[in-house]
Amino acid sequence: MLIDAHCHLDFEAFDTDREAMFARAHEAGVGHFLIPGTTRRRWPDVIDVARRSDVSLSLGLHPYFMHEHGEDDVNALEQSLDAHPEAVAVGECGIDARFEETLDDQWLLFEAQLRIAKARRLPVVIHCVHANDKVAKRLRQLDLPAGGLIHAFAGSPEQAAKFNDLGFVVGLGGATTYERAKRVHRAVAALPDDGFVLETDSPDMPLCGYQGQRNEPERIATVCRRVAELRGQAYETVAEHTTANVQRVFGVPPRVG
Repeated sequence: MLIDAHCHLDFEAFDTDREAMFARAHEAGVGHFLIPGTTRRRWPDVIDVARRSDVSLSLGLHPYFMHEHGEDDVNALEQSLDAHPEAVAVGECGIDARFEETLDDQWLLFEAQLRIAKARRLPVVIHCVHANDKVAKRLRQLDLPAGGLIHAFAGSPEQAAKFNDLGFVVGLGGATTYERAKRVHRAVAALPDDGFVLETDSPDMPLCGYQGQRNEPERIATVCRRVAELRGQAYETVAEHTTANVQRVFGVPPRVG
């Protein structure tokens, strides 16, 4: 069984054919999906989609949407986590250094969510763009007990190793399918078997050959094949490892096979 460890299946892009999308994913061998929350406004939709037995959720405040977050959203996050103990993680949260004008506020919001995760002993789903070293340094200082996921990893083998040492897995997705992504390819080849998961970030981050199209969880099978090629492993071996890694980090799905 394959697991899409990070996909935004609550987004409006799936409103017209969500059930058909799930059916296509199941046909491709994808048996479970993790959906992260991005804004307070979207949490109800995430929770609604996660009523399915094959979907798990996390709740968080994404750095890309700083303009949507309000002063009370951190308190609201804690209240929502209390109300929804089925949430398996805090996130999607993190740092996107492309947006320098909000960077100070991003760090404040990120820190608040890391502390919530630490207090609740929950893993964290982290969006990290052009900030791998700084984020790794802060994670080391905080010593989070439950680790988590570095979503859409695009760094070096050395940066991946730092995150692994801190108890985090790195998310491998569409970037692995592009020939120009040589640094990511080196990182994929060097990762330990327990150091990664597979993800699509659907509907975003299309795979090579699908540029301009909506991404879907069924394409995690293509990601798995590419990762297997880069690692010199069998497709089934990579699928087995990534499923076990999701289960270890997030506790889902409760049974495999």
